[in-house]
Amino acid sequence: MNLKQLSHMLALSQTTVSRALNGYPEVNEETRRRVMDAAKRHGYRPNPSARRLATGKTGMIGYVLPTGASVDIDPHFVEFLSGLGDYARSHELDLVLSPADADDQETTYRRIVANRQVDAVYISSPRPADRRVALLNTLGIPFIVHGRSEGFDFDYPYTDIDNEGAFHEAARLLVQLGHRRLALINGDSRETFAIHRERGVRRALAASGLLLGDGHVSSSAMTEENGYRAARLLLERDIAPTAIVCSSLIMALGVVRAVRDLGLSIPGDVSLIAHDDVFPWLKPENFSVPLATTRSSIRLAGARVAERLAARISGLEEGVRGEVWPVDLVVRGSVAGAPG
Repeated sequence: MNLKQLSHMLALSQTTVSRALNGYPEVNEETRRRVMDAAKRHGYRPNPSARRLATGKTGMIGYVLPTGASVDIDPHFVEFLSGLGDYARSHELDLVLSPADADDQETTYRRIVANRQVDAVYISSPRPADRRVALLNTLGIPFIVHGRSEGFDFDYPYTDIDNEGAFHEAARLLVQLGHRRLALINGDSRETFAIHRERGVRRALAASGLLLGDGHVSSSAMTEENGYRAARLLLERDIAPTAIVCSSLIMALGVVRAVRDLGLSIPGDVSLIAHDDVFPWLKPENFSVPLATTRSSIRLAGARVAERLAARISGLEEGVRGEVWPVDLVVRGSVAGAPG
């Protein structure tokens, strides 16, 4: 079925049907739903070239994928991409991945914008004063940042979680349980999310006159092996922590293995709270000791970023609004009072 046949069947103009399919704000919601339902029912797929000529839109969301020996594509990114893809698929959007040198992503952003390859882009894993955010703010293409950057004199649209608040609450609970020696096994300390998480732990400790010692902070890529190594180093110190806050459920697998290898127990010798990105294949309640977590779905974050990008492409969302999602603290058996 082509656009003319679909329009005739719905008794609408081809322009109205095209605009409904492409999310234009002047089409009312009832008409949009009727057109989308009919297109799905009859297997209509717009011709990409015709759509671009008619609307100036490609129907594509872009992501510049850093590559190179120093880059790890971890399960957190894959889970985020799954959520973004779920939304994009159901709204006739495609995702374009453009590989780039990890140290020179700006060149690739300039190229895809100049060539009008995509309608919008998103940025992930931002750092303070991130050069990608500064660049996209000048290029005139809709964009969303997954996370936040700091140090700019302008606002920009982003979707983030309250990393500082989540880790503040986790650390505060441990202090209330009598722990005085806390450790943080964090993600990459160059990235804003990790900076905010460390800030939250330090703030909770400072409220009780405590410090997070330099030897009690570890930062690295969030893998099981890095979690294991960090936990071994922490727990083999002369003055070991009695509680650990961990930035990833995957890293927590390594922490649990290290605790077991050292002949210690959770929570008898060390309490553990990890951040949980809600992986369908790794559930904190199924750990040998059910794991306490700061809980937030990265898949839902991906879907939300796609939703906002679609709205910005169609003109339904304007401005530079940032949104921060609250994070739940879920207490399970991995936390207890400090050992005597």
